[in-house]
Order: sequence, then C-alpha cells, then structure tokens
Amino acid sequence: MPPDGVRWRSHEEILRYEEIETIVRAAAKLDISKVRLTGGEPLVRLGIADLVRGIARIPGIDDLAMTTNGILLPRYAAALAEAGLHRVNISLDTLRPERFKRITRLGRLEDVLAGIESAREAGLEPIKINTVVIRGMNDDEVVDLARKTMEAGWNLRFIELMPVGNGVLARGGWRERVVTAREIRGKVEAALGELVPAKMSVGDGPARYYRLPGAKGTLGFITAISEHFCYRCNRLRLTADGQLRPCLLSDEEIDLRTALRAGAGVDEMVALLLQGIERKPKRHHLDECQQPENRVMSEIGG
Repeated sequence: MPPDGVRWRSHEEILRYEEIETIVRAAAKLDISKVRLTGGEPLVRLGIADLVRGIARIPGIDDLAMTTNGILLPRYAAALAEAGLHRVNISLDTLRPERFKRITRLGRLEDVLAGIESAREAGLEPIKINTVVIRGMNDDEVVDLARKTMEAGWNLRFIELMPVGNGVLARGGWRERVVTAREIRGKVEAALGELVPAKMSVGDGPARYYRLPGAKGTLGFITAISEHFCYRCNRLRLTADGQLRPCLLSDEEIDLRTALRAGAGVDEMVALLLQGIERKPKRHHLDECQQPENRVMSEIGG
C-alpha cells in the first residue's frame, strides 16, 4: 500500500458477493477453471469464507486459491479450507523483523510465519511464498530466502519489480531497482548449488520452477520485465469495484458492475468476458515508457 493509502471506495462501489459469483459462473461457461482471490488483502473483507464457499460450488471451477499477506491466516485458515479454498500464496519480502516492519510500516514478521504454519495445518497446499526483489531494499536476502526451500521446504517465487500505479517505485528510476531473474539465479547458484528444472503439481502459472540440491521445496522466477511471458498469459483480473482488466500492465478496463446492476446475467457477462479476452494485448509496453497509472498494485492484485 502507498504510505498515504488508496482512495476510499464506498460500499456501493464494491461488488457484492452475488455479483462476483455471477461473473465467475460466466467465466466457467468459457472453460475458465481457476479463480484466485487477491487484493489488497482479501482476508479483511467481511465474510470472505462465504465468498469462497459460493465460488467453490460453481460447476467447472476446480482450482480456487488466494493470495494474502498471511497475517490473518491463523484466524481464518481452517474456515477457508472448510469452505473450499484449495491453497494460498503468501507475500513475504524479507526474513528480517526490523526490515519487515519498515517495508510494511505496521506488520510483524512472526505473524506471517504463523500464518504460513496455519495454512499448512489446514491443508492449504502447496503454499507459495511470493517475494518481489527490489535493489537496495531486499536483494541482499535472496540467498537466505532461497535456503528456505532446502531447510523448510518452502515453494518460493522471486518476482521482478513491476511499475504499477504512480507510487515511488513506479515513477522515474524504477528500472534501476529491478533485479532480474538472471542476476538472482546467479547469486543463488553461487552460494547454494546448481538449480535443476522442476514442476509444481498445481497452479504453476507464469513462473519457471527449479530445485536446489536436496531441497524439498521449489524455487520459481517470474520474469515480467526481463523476459516477458505475455504471449502465454491466460489471465483476466476483476477489480473489487467491478472492472475487468485484460492486462495487468495496461490501464484498459471493461465495466462489468454497471452492466450487472442494469440487470445483466450470466450470458451478458460471457459476452463482456469475451471482449476482455479479445482485447488482451500481445505484450506489455514498459520498454516504450508506457505503464499503468490509474491504480496501484494493491488495487489490482497480482
């Protein structure tokens, strides 16, 4: 979240759970079988387990996941699993308590570690740990983080910094803060040994996965900047206020909320989702200094 927060949205601006379920039913009719609930932070939404339960009951949805900061998982993991959530991704950018507090401005590292354990106990696996590597902020920890795949069996994913929104890291100079997957891999292999290709059993997404010698867990790289994977992107993003974004790195949106509240049903949503699929660009244009500015990442989700 930006230090000054994001624009407050009224309750009426936010999609109701029934509206989200209508959109997911439309997606299922298009053979979309995977849904991820992300944020901001999805666990602060009142009654989130009810949304999970509603989506889990939709025919055709066979993979239901969530990305969270993990802090509230000790409270909700068991209920989420009971409601039908399959697995979680947990965002964690450092293993150092003081640095964690500095990055998050209010969080405690031990709460996230407790959340990881709660998810494991609830069977929300495979658990993936998402780390955005930023030069000068946490790039000196990549070896320590990678070691967790050996010592604790973590499935860790290093993500290159992406300039989304108009925060400090998205304005001028962001390129100097990007640490490429190639550079990260070089550091990890120099310290811990050769990485060999691996495969996740479920939900591998855009990452390329590897395994260190003797490691139970995997190490993934998401190379949105250095080696874009747009040509194989199969994702659509639905914002909390009902806008469909065909591409994470573009400001183009299709308004689903207005159509829903004018009486549109599943068939009309199918047509709008098809528009979104047709509008997916061949690639992003960050190298041409074109980047999304109307929302920060915490308003879109990963």
